[in-house]
Amino acid sequence: MRHKKDAPLRSDAQRNRERILEVAVAELTLCADAPLSVIAKKAGVGQGTFYRNFPNREALVLEIYRHEMQQVADAACELLDTHEPERALREWMDHLARFAMTKAGLADAIRQATSAPGSPAKPEPTPVASAADRLLRANEEAGTIRPGVTSDDFILAIAGLWQLDPHGDWQARAARLLDFVMDGLRAGAPGR
Repeated sequence: MRHKKDAPLRSDAQRNRERILEVAVAELTLCADAPLSVIAKKAGVGQGTFYRNFPNREALVLEIYRHEMQQVADAACELLDTHEPERALREWMDHLARFAMTKAGLADAIRQATSAPGSPAKPEPTPVASAADRLLRANEEAGTIRPGVTSDDFILAIAGLWQLDPHGDWQARAARLLDFVMDGLRAGAPGR
Protein backbone atom coordinates (compact mmCIF):
# COMPACT_ATOMS: atom_id res chain seq x y z
CA MET A 1 0.00 0.00 0.00
CA ARG A 2 1.26 3.46 -0.84
CA HIS A 3 0.65 6.48 1.37
CA LYS A 4 0.98 8.95 -1.46
CA LYS A 5 0.83 8.12 -5.11
CA ASP A 6 3.88 5.93 -5.82
CA ALA A 7 5.60 6.96 -2.57
CA PRO A 8 7.67 4.12 -1.11
CA LEU A 9 6.57 2.51 2.12
CA ARG A 10 8.43 3.36 5.32
CA SER A 11 10.82 0.58 6.27
CA ASP A 12 8.68 -0.55 9.24
CA ALA A 13 5.55 -0.56 7.07
CA GLN A 14 7.39 -2.58 4.42
CA ARG A 15 8.55 -5.09 7.05
CA ASN A 16 4.98 -5.42 8.34
CA ARG A 17 3.68 -6.05 4.83
CA GLU A 18 6.38 -8.64 4.11
CA ARG A 19 5.73 -10.38 7.43
CA ILE A 20 1.99 -10.53 6.72
CA LEU A 21 2.68 -12.08 3.31
CA GLU A 22 5.17 -14.58 4.77
CA VAL A 23 2.75 -15.74 7.47
CA ALA A 24 -0.20 -15.75 5.05
CA VAL A 25 1.64 -18.03 2.60
CA ALA A 26 2.35 -20.52 5.39
CA GLU A 27 -1.14 -20.38 6.88
CA LEU A 28 -3.07 -20.46 3.59
CA THR A 29 -0.90 -23.30 2.31
CA LEU A 30 -1.97 -25.33 5.35
CA CYS A 31 -5.61 -24.24 5.26
CA ALA A 32 -7.31 -22.23 2.53
CA ASP A 33 -9.82 -20.92 5.10
CA ALA A 34 -7.24 -19.70 7.63
CA PRO A 35 -8.80 -16.77 9.50
CA LEU A 36 -7.32 -13.38 8.69
CA SER A 37 -7.22 -12.58 12.41
CA VAL A 38 -4.90 -15.57 12.95
CA ILE A 39 -2.64 -14.41 10.12
CA ALA A 40 -2.48 -10.89 11.58
CA LYS A 41 -1.73 -12.20 15.08
CA LYS A 42 1.01 -14.59 13.89
CA ALA A 43 2.50 -11.76 11.78
CA GLY A 44 2.61 -9.61 14.92
CA VAL A 45 0.46 -6.82 13.52
CA GLY A 46 -2.83 -5.34 14.62
CA GLN A 47 -6.06 -5.58 12.65
CA GLY A 48 -5.71 -1.96 11.47
CA THR A 49 -2.25 -2.58 10.03
CA PHE A 50 -3.43 -5.80 8.43
CA TYR A 51 -6.46 -4.22 6.75
CA ARG A 52 -4.50 -1.13 5.67
CA ASN A 53 -2.29 -3.46 3.67
CA PHE A 54 -4.94 -5.94 2.58
CA PRO A 55 -8.54 -4.69 2.75
CA ASN A 56 -9.97 -8.19 2.25
CA ARG A 57 -9.05 -11.86 1.81
CA GLU A 58 -9.12 -11.57 -1.98
CA ALA A 59 -6.55 -8.75 -1.99
CA LEU A 60 -4.24 -10.78 0.27
CA VAL A 61 -4.55 -13.99 -1.72
CA LEU A 62 -4.03 -12.28 -5.08
CA GLU A 63 -0.95 -10.43 -3.78
CA ILE A 64 0.47 -13.74 -2.56
CA TYR A 65 -0.22 -15.28 -5.96
CA ARG A 66 1.57 -12.42 -7.75
CA HIS A 67 4.50 -12.58 -5.34
CA GLU A 68 4.90 -16.35 -5.58
CA MET A 69 4.64 -16.35 -9.38
CA GLN A 70 7.32 -13.66 -9.55
CA GLN A 71 9.64 -15.77 -7.40
CA VAL A 72 9.16 -18.77 -9.71
CA ALA A 73 9.83 -16.53 -12.71
CA ASP A 74 12.95 -15.00 -11.14
CA ALA A 75 14.39 -18.47 -10.64
CA ALA A 76 14.57 -18.86 -14.44
CA CYS A 77 16.95 -15.92 -14.80
CA GLU A 78 19.10 -17.16 -11.93
CA LEU A 79 19.35 -20.63 -13.49
CA LEU A 80 20.20 -19.25 -16.93
CA ASP A 81 22.97 -17.18 -15.36
CA THR A 82 24.56 -20.25 -13.74
CA HIS A 83 23.75 -23.21 -16.03
CA GLU A 84 23.68 -24.22 -19.67
CA PRO A 85 20.22 -23.55 -21.19
CA GLU A 86 19.09 -27.19 -21.29
CA ARG A 87 20.01 -27.83 -17.65
CA ALA A 88 18.49 -24.47 -16.61
CA LEU A 89 15.20 -25.39 -18.27
CA ARG A 90 15.03 -28.82 -16.64
CA GLU A 91 15.93 -27.50 -13.19
CA TRP A 92 13.37 -24.72 -13.54
CA MET A 93 10.74 -27.31 -14.38
CA ASP A 94 11.63 -29.11 -11.13
CA HIS A 95 11.36 -25.78 -9.29
CA LEU A 96 7.93 -25.21 -10.81
CA ALA A 97 6.83 -28.72 -9.78
CA ARG A 98 7.96 -28.15 -6.17
CA PHE A 99 6.07 -24.86 -6.13
CA ALA A 100 2.91 -26.50 -7.51
CA MET A 101 2.98 -29.29 -4.95
CA THR A 102 3.99 -27.34 -1.85
CA LYS A 103 1.49 -24.58 -2.55
CA ALA A 104 -1.51 -26.84 -3.17
CA GLY A 105 -3.43 -25.32 -0.23
CA LEU A 106 -2.65 -21.88 -1.55
CA ALA A 107 -4.17 -22.91 -4.89
CA ASP A 108 -7.40 -23.69 -3.03
CA ALA A 109 -7.32 -20.23 -1.44
CA ILE A 110 -6.79 -18.64 -4.86
CA ARG A 111 -9.71 -20.58 -6.34
CA GLN A 112 -11.93 -19.49 -3.43
CA ALA A 113 -10.84 -15.85 -3.74
CA THR A 114 -11.51 -15.69 -7.47
CA SER A 115 -14.58 -17.92 -7.87
CA ALA A 116 -17.24 -16.04 -5.90
CA PRO A 117 -19.58 -13.78 -7.90
CA GLY A 118 -18.09 -10.30 -8.15
CA SER A 119 -14.60 -11.52 -7.21
CA PRO A 120 -11.56 -10.22 -9.03
CA ALA A 121 -10.27 -12.43 -11.81
CA LYS A 122 -7.28 -14.63 -11.14
CA PRO A 123 -4.20 -12.87 -12.55
CA GLU A 124 -2.64 -14.47 -15.58
CA PRO A 125 0.63 -16.32 -14.97
CA THR A 126 2.44 -13.74 -17.12
CA PRO A 127 5.77 -13.74 -15.23
CA VAL A 128 5.91 -17.54 -15.43
CA ALA A 129 5.02 -17.53 -19.13
CA SER A 130 7.69 -14.88 -19.76
CA ALA A 131 10.25 -16.94 -17.82
CA ALA A 132 9.32 -20.06 -19.78
CA ASP A 133 9.67 -18.11 -23.02
CA ARG A 134 13.11 -16.86 -21.97
CA LEU A 135 14.24 -20.41 -21.19
CA LEU A 136 12.76 -21.77 -24.42
CA ARG A 137 14.43 -19.06 -26.54
CA ALA A 138 17.82 -19.73 -24.87
CA ASN A 139 17.44 -23.44 -25.62
CA GLU A 140 16.28 -22.80 -29.18
CA GLU A 141 19.33 -20.60 -29.78
CA ALA A 142 21.56 -23.32 -28.30
CA GLY A 143 19.92 -25.90 -30.59
CA THR A 144 18.85 -28.08 -27.66
CA ILE A 145 15.09 -28.00 -28.33
CA ARG A 146 12.95 -28.04 -31.46
CA PRO A 147 12.37 -24.59 -32.92
CA GLY A 148 9.07 -22.75 -32.55
CA VAL A 149 7.90 -24.02 -29.13
CA THR A 150 5.88 -21.26 -27.46
CA SER A 151 5.41 -20.65 -23.76
CA ASP A 152 1.72 -21.52 -24.28
CA ASP A 153 2.77 -24.90 -25.75
CA PHE A 154 5.11 -25.47 -22.83
CA ILE A 155 2.58 -24.59 -20.13
CA LEU A 156 0.02 -26.85 -21.75
CA ALA A 157 2.59 -29.68 -21.89
CA ILE A 158 3.40 -29.42 -18.17
CA ALA A 159 -0.21 -28.93 -17.06
CA GLY A 160 -0.25 -32.50 -15.78
CA LEU A 161 1.72 -31.25 -12.75
CA TRP A 162 -1.47 -29.78 -11.35
CA GLN A 163 -3.15 -33.19 -11.53
CA LEU A 164 -0.67 -34.83 -9.18
CA ASP A 165 -1.61 -35.52 -5.57
CA PRO A 166 0.57 -33.25 -3.41
CA HIS A 167 0.12 -35.67 -0.50
CA GLY A 168 1.31 -38.72 -2.44
CA ASP A 169 4.59 -39.67 -4.13
CA TRP A 170 4.46 -36.67 -6.43
CA GLN A 171 8.25 -36.29 -6.80
CA ALA A 172 8.74 -39.47 -8.83
CA ARG A 173 5.63 -38.83 -10.93
CA ALA A 174 6.59 -35.20 -11.58
CA ALA A 175 10.14 -36.18 -12.58
CA ARG A 176 8.79 -38.76 -15.02
CA LEU A 177 6.30 -36.29 -16.53
CA LEU A 178 8.93 -33.57 -16.88
CA ASP A 179 11.39 -36.04 -18.45
CA PHE A 180 8.70 -36.83 -21.05
CA VAL A 181 8.26 -33.13 -21.72
CA MET A 182 12.02 -32.63 -22.09
CA ASP A 183 12.20 -35.60 -24.49
CA GLY A 184 9.44 -34.03 -26.56
CA LEU A 185 11.17 -30.64 -26.59
CA ARG A 186 14.45 -32.25 -27.69
CA ALA A 187 12.86 -34.19 -30.57
CA GLY A 188 13.78 -32.43 -33.79
CA ALA A 189 16.31 -30.11 -32.14
CA PRO A 190 18.94 -29.03 -34.68
CA GLY A 191 21.82 -29.54 -32.22
CA ARG A 192 20.99 -33.20 -31.56
